[in-house]
Amino acid sequence: MRGCERGGDRGFVTAEAAVVLCVLVAFTMALVWGLLVVAAQIECVDAARAGARAAARQDPADAVVTVTREAAPRGARVTVAREGDKVRVTVVAEPPVLSGLPFEVREEAVALVEDTVGATVRTGEAGP
Repeated sequence: MRGCERGGDRGFVTAEAAVVLCVLVAFTMALVWGLLVVAAQIECVDAARAGARAAARQDPADAVVTVTREAAPRGARVTVAREGDKVRVTVVAEPPVLSGLPFEVREEAVALVEDTVGATVRTGEAGP
């Protein structure tokens, strides 16, 4: 009779393995997607910094956008703005793979325009 009792549990191992494998595959896919999002964030950081450096050197606007897009993830939106003596470059991209989600990666870099770096304002110099 012991053989009959053991035979009743035979299918549970297969069912449990199937459930565990599905969970492991979903978890692995989530990890890979997370890594891709982090990689896109790093690309946005690098692109924004490269664009801010180019804009600070007062490169033409088209050249700044081109340099930024080359370093940015595919399909990224680039915005360049000058605010007084500073330039601000913003890069916005959708994460890869699951682009249908309402989620975007955004990074911004600000740099001081080079013609104003080191400039001092002189007020009322006294002569010898």
